[in-house]
Amino acid sequence: MGERASDGGRRARITAKYRDRFPVLARALPWVTTGLAAVVVLFGLLLPNSLDRLSAGTLLRLPVEAIYLAALLLVLPRRAGRLVSLAAGVSLGLLTVLRLIDMGFFSVLDRPFDPVLDWILLDDAEEFLRTTVGRAGAVAVAAGIVILVLLVLVLMTLAVRRLSDLVVRNSVVATRTTLVLGTAWITISSLGLQAVEGIPFATKAASRLVEERAMLLRKGLNDGKAFAEQAAVDDFRGTSPDRLLTGLRGKDVIFAFVESYGRGAVEDPEMAPQVGAVLRNQDDRLREAGFSSRSGWLTSPTTGAGSWLAHSTLMSGLWIDNNQRYRTATASDRFTLTGAFQRSKAWRTVGMMPGVRRSWPEGQFYHFDKIYDSREMGYKGPMFSWSPVPDQYTMQAFERLENGRKNRKPLMTTVILATSHNPWAPLPTTVGWDEIGDGSIYHAQKKAGKTPQEVWKDPGRVRTEYRRSVQYSIRSLTDYVAKYGDKDTVLVFLGDHQPVPTVVGNDAGRDVPITIAARDPKVMDRMSDWGWDDGLKPGKGAPVWRMDSFRDRFLTTYGPRSR
Repeated sequence: MGERASDGGRRARITAKYRDRFPVLARALPWVTTGLAAVVVLFGLLLPNSLDRLSAGTLLRLPVEAIYLAALLLVLPRRAGRLVSLAAGVSLGLLTVLRLIDMGFFSVLDRPFDPVLDWILLDDAEEFLRTTVGRAGAVAVAAGIVILVLLVLVLMTLAVRRLSDLVVRNSVVATRTTLVLGTAWITISSLGLQAVEGIPFATKAASRLVEERAMLLRKGLNDGKAFAEQAAVDDFRGTSPDRLLTGLRGKDVIFAFVESYGRGAVEDPEMAPQVGAVLRNQDDRLREAGFSSRSGWLTSPTTGAGSWLAHSTLMSGLWIDNNQRYRTATASDRFTLTGAFQRSKAWRTVGMMPGVRRSWPEGQFYHFDKIYDSREMGYKGPMFSWSPVPDQYTMQAFERLENGRKNRKPLMTTVILATSHNPWAPLPTTVGWDEIGDGSIYHAQKKAGKTPQEVWKDPGRVRTEYRRSVQYSIRSLTDYVAKYGDKDTVLVFLGDHQPVPTVVGNDAGRDVPITIAARDPKVMDRMSDWGWDDGLKPGKGAPVWRMDSFRDRFLTTYGPRSR
């Protein structure tokens, strides 16, 4: 007790000496710290959870939560008030961290962070950083994030505590001020007055965000059961092998997903002319090789990232829009498109998975007879940022390992083309098919290419490199089909999702192009009632279907029917 008194006396003497030496600064400091505390608290209460909503107008509003807290502190005993202010500070700090996380999710996935279902994405984010900026860069980013979170929590707690003490010490003035502000808030809210156009001055944004997040939490907790019930219903589960895909017997069917190939690539004014030119040119190449094609739109369950959600949605006929659903589906015996080809015993099912660099237990869900990941393609070239294998090499490896083999069964192949994966730098370029070899040719291309750091300094460069990557992927795929395809080749290719909002904005939707091309007119005749547009480029008015509806439509169209 004596030590505490001694310490208190020492601090008092130091404070008195400080005030004597710097009287002006001593008088100003409490006002400055109080002002900074007010700015920090208002920032925490008014910060939106999306960068496109961040503006001066959103930060110049009157939050009702601050009025509620002041009123509560004025009626509570001092000790209880301190506990309430501590809890309020920590809660506001956590809410601010959540909003910052939401900003990141909206920037990439165009949706908020889901506290139940999205923790698994942290592993994917770490892997993405490690492959793009290196292990040291990934560690530095992770450390920076941890420090930022702790800093926000500490600053917010101290700021709330500072203002709470001020309210309690000056209870008479605080009571009058709280009454005035409360009355003003009700009046402004009733009149609908706005800070700037479209942004109401009186707000309860923090409370609304908590309510929305509570609803999202309940939805996430209940989603697993609802999804399991949906997955249990499957009209094709018991279909006998002899009635599956009879309209494609003897054909080599390729399902190719083009990473981040979304509607924006086809319709965005900055990209559509160049991408459209490639689609027209490749359409001509395919026609010269005897192929015809039709295209439409599918609505993906994801955007910006999460390719695996789109892959599993198309193949399973289930709407898989979160990782809990993905885990549930891939651990089940759900009947997939690949499984249909395999069950018929008329095809060998193959997966060309250049993005897979480690064990992939989910692969069993798709019922592949053989999976070639990036380690099994014989590739001796460099990674292009995230993408382990260039798309043209992937298609050449498919020709060497499977399609070009003699006396083989018909193939059903799923190809995941990864070159157009974010961050789109550096990019490979197309070479002659006989020049690819073991991929060593790509070392010089990577060395001459741009770095992600260079590209991501400017959103315009990001859009340009994204567009170039899509052009490369489409050209690699369709050149392969034109060169190596024959009368029995059927190509189904589509995008998995739209790119990040940096490329197409926050209102681009989730539609992706899908195309079917074949030389056999009977294959194309079967889908004549789909209403798709001729060629590789779907028009604005082409049909738009949800991606989960494709499996059943495809199995029905190419199943047994009277002719």
